Amino acid sequence: MGTRQQRLQNGFTIIEVVLVLAIAGLIFLIVFVALPQLQAQRRDTQRRKDAGRMIGALDTYASNNDGTYPADQSTTDSFTSTYLSGNFKDPSTGGTYTVTYGTTAPAAIANITYMSGAKCSTNGALTTTGATGKQFAVSIKLERGLYCQGN
Repeated sequence: MGTRQQRLQNGFTIIEVVLVLAIAGLIFLIVFVALPQLQAQRRDTQRRKDAGRMIGALDTYASNNDGTYPADQSTTDSFTSTYLSGNFKDPSTGGTYTVTYGTTAPAAIANITYMSGAKCSTNGALTTTGATGKQFAVSIKLERGLYCQGN
């Protein structure tokens, strides 16, 4: 009798293996492209929170100083060392923030600019135009632009 035997082949063909590897490669590529952006967003979120913490510390300072806010670099330095001690560090480097008093926008990441009698302009910088003496604003440099928050 002429019986045919079929060989059973267990395993995968080379095309199936290549297809699975290609899909896995695409997934890894997507993750490695998205990861730096997600990390930058996380660091910028932390910087925004730190600006909010500084606003709270400035309000505490004003409560302890007859409603006045630091008005120059020396009182800003005193405020920073007294009210912002502890875990007030830039998330990129772990180093402390550089807090300056003035109207110019922060030049580098991890720099915060504070000014009394100021408010936030549309581009995230500080402006005295239309601000009252009881207003203040804090501008911080992010990895993607400036962030400004005022009282």
